[in-house]
Amino acid sequence: MVILLLSLLPLGVQAQETLYSESSEDPSIVTRATSYGIGHANVFDNYLSPQAYKGVELRVSRESVHATSWAPETWKAQTYFQGYVDYTSNHADNNHTVAGIANWNYGLHRLIYQTQNFQLLAGGVADLNGGFIYNMRGGNNPANMRLYANIDASLRLLWHTRIKHFPFLVRYQLNVPLTGLMFSPHYGQSYYEIFSLGDDHGVVKVTTPVSQPTWRQLLSVDFQIKKTTLRIGYVCDLQQAKLNGLKSHIYSHTMMIGFVKHLKKL
Repeated sequence: MVILLLSLLPLGVQAQETLYSESSEDPSIVTRATSYGIGHANVFDNYLSPQAYKGVELRVSRESVHATSWAPETWKAQTYFQGYVDYTSNHADNNHTVAGIANWNYGLHRLIYQTQNFQLLAGGVADLNGGFIYNMRGGNNPANMRLYANIDASLRLLWHTRIKHFPFLVRYQLNVPLTGLMFSPHYGQSYYEIFSLGDDHGVVKVTTPVSQPTWRQLLSVDFQIKKTTLRIGYVCDLQQAKLNGLKSHIYSHTMMIGFVKHLKKL
């Protein structure tokens, strides 16, 4: 669908043989992208409320990719930061929540298959997350902290294609947590008990794909208008957990648009 929409762009799109991309084997070349997005959020946390809340999400991301200095032909390093804020309402529209999450990733991906126009990479990602969910009518427990770290399995695909004479770079990435640590109070336990009374037994748990069935998917298309490289993307971010008698999730579907630059490190 994205490629179909891009085919309707005006003839200001620059025609060239290839679109320069992060597949460069020069470790001094860094591909950096900054994107902004808006989308739909579904937030649920039964520490705060038995209801799911739905609303709008604002998201910003910044990504840097470059070849490693020790194996530039096969290994790529990726740094990815994103932050998002969700403002959501319950079904009756008489209460609201605000959620804010910051996420930082560092990943290494190895090239495992390639053709002239296609690359498949796989690797691992260190995944750090921190933030909060605040319920505006939450009573004694109006907010819940979100703090967790994961080791993710990661898959990336790069596909160079073209519509007529105009090149496009299609990118897809999937991150799935394998294990990690997550902060979670017990059901009915207050933060006063944890931090003032010292009743903190079991509030940091080891997570698995069973207790934290989570994945992030990123799909984007890069193209050029004159000398500017633009990126249109879609983020499907499904974060969920079941720990200490509590269930929570933040489901995000966000459309992104941003700019891509290729920088040379001095």
